[in-house]
Parts: sequence; C-alpha cells; structure tokens
Amino acid sequence: MASSVICRETQSRVSSVLNRDVKQYGKKYMFDCNEETCWNSDQGECQWVSLEFPQSVTLSELKVQFQGGFSAKTCKLEGCLKDGDFTVISHIYPEDNNSFPIQEAPAVDKVKIIFENSADFFGRIIVYSLDILGENAS
Repeated sequence: MASSVICRETQSRVSSVLNRDVKQYGKKYMFDCNEETCWNSDQGECQWVSLEFPQSVTLSELKVQFQGGFSAKTCKLEGCLKDGDFTVISHIYPEDNNSFPIQEAPAVDKVKIIFENSADFFGRIIVYSLDILGENAS
C-alpha cells in the first residue's frame, strides 16, 4: 500500500520564495497540513521544488494543491539516485487535477518537480500542499 514518502528527514529546496519572505511563504508550508499556509514562489520561469529522501523510494503518485491562477500549466517530474543525473520520470498537465499517478517509476533518492509554465503572467507558483506517495525501495 502506497503512503507518503515525505518524512521529517526529507530535505527540500525551492527555486525561490516571494520577496524572500520565508517566514510567510517558505517551503515548509507545503508540508504542514494547514490549508491556510502555502509556498509562494517569486516571479520567473521554471520554478521548482526538489526533495531528497533519507533512503531510496519508488513513486506511485504526486499530489499537489495549487492556488487557482497561480498553478502550473505543465510540470516535469525528474528523479535520480544519490550521485546520479536527473532523468525525466513523468510529464504532468495539472489543469483541474490535484493527483497524478506515476507509472513505472524507477527507485530514486531525489526528485525535482519543475513547474514549466505558470498560469500567472509573471510566472509565480503558489502551492498549498505537496505530497508524494510510494514506498521504500529496499
């Protein structure tokens, strides 16, 4: 049974934070289970979120809750082993969906979600929650 592979030891990074205001819009708010907090990127093309897991995992589903008007039109999910190069696992087209199955994903230690095209004119992305389902690869 797939469950969240994001845990306390998972390290996260983001491309930017709106006005560098991490206290109000930082990456931690994607994982705090609070519907009123969010990560808000600064403007610019190709915003991203990367996650490094404490152990190898296999992915089965990506769940992301955007704010309307600040979502991505297209996303790319990439992954790699500890010292490997990122390779594309899946292309995602969010539209009105929040949940995206991942087919035949290899075991990975790191993932990067690249928000290629924002619905916002300035390229900002707002994410209220982000989760990745799967299981430990070992």
